[in-house]
Amino acid sequence: MSRIFVSGYGAVSPAGWSTGEMQKALADGNPLPIQPLERPGWEKPLRMRAVPAPTVRPAFLAHPRLRRTSPITHYAAAAMLEAVKNLPPNPARRIGLIVCLQSGCVQYTYRFFEEALADPVTASPLLFPETVFAAPASHLAALLDNTPLVSTLMGDPATFAQGLALGADWLRQNRVEIAVVVGTEEINWLRADALWHLEHAAIISGGAGAVALCRAGEFPSGVELSSVTQPQSYSARKSRVHAARAMRAEFSPVENELLCDGLGDSPRADAPEIAAWQNWSGARLSPKRILGEGLMAAAAWQCVAAGAAVAEHQAPAAIASLVGCNQQAMGVRFQACCDADVSRKL
Repeated sequence: MSRIFVSGYGAVSPAGWSTGEMQKALADGNPLPIQPLERPGWEKPLRMRAVPAPTVRPAFLAHPRLRRTSPITHYAAAAMLEAVKNLPPNPARRIGLIVCLQSGCVQYTYRFFEEALADPVTASPLLFPETVFAAPASHLAALLDNTPLVSTLMGDPATFAQGLALGADWLRQNRVEIAVVVGTEEINWLRADALWHLEHAAIISGGAGAVALCRAGEFPSGVELSSVTQPQSYSARKSRVHAARAMRAEFSPVENELLCDGLGDSPRADAPEIAAWQNWSGARLSPKRILGEGLMAAAAWQCVAAGAAVAEHQAPAAIASLVGCNQQAMGVRFQACCDADVSRKL
């Protein structure tokens, strides 16, 4: 069976529009500032960690397909293009694209239904296509030259691990030469209000993360996607705690390994993951505590942070622990590989 390597990373987060800015914020360890998010009809605003405006207008926004897109597509496009930017030019290269979402295109969905309820006669039909969950993947595919396979996965944040597993399968079957997995979300008061009702302590955020995978080392990042656990589903017979512990049990110990967990200072939501990793004695990183609760984007940030830490020789291996909110627990391990591994060509 072919081994799977990482060829690039991308990230858009409240820290900025690059993986480097996100990694710097995580290294600093200080939670990013909280901004108010107005909720119609309420005096007290909600709280968020917003993505800052880019310092320079991204060139991809000039593409005709992105003229009316919402921030969720902008974030995903920026992360995807960063993940593939260092690949050698090759117009014939087959790139597979997997976009993972939880809440999806909330801004245009809100706008569309607001207009439709106010006056169905004047509601803009141009907004409707941007309410479809597959819209971001469609736009991202238009930015790439050769995308034979494009898929959108819906689910809780652990679905990002399923996206990585699917991308790895495409590569092993030689259906694509590069598989880019993107997790993205955008902020809207409806989404923030829903999260507040579930977990008062959570700070909503938005952005995207992307991991590009390859079967051989066209781009020698020195990182291998060494394992993705089985999905440990929640049910009446298996609680989130049991599922999280079953996910952890699939990993054999690696000395000096880094754990990128999903803790975000939300007692109820964090409890299963705390129980699963309570005796962890190694290095630990909690991106949500710095960047906020980005749902699918936050899962992608965990994986980007884990892989980047290995690429930057901060750890020989790193685990991203993805204990989803309502479906499953999954884990991903990135591991350093030797130069001989990544020098092989397809």
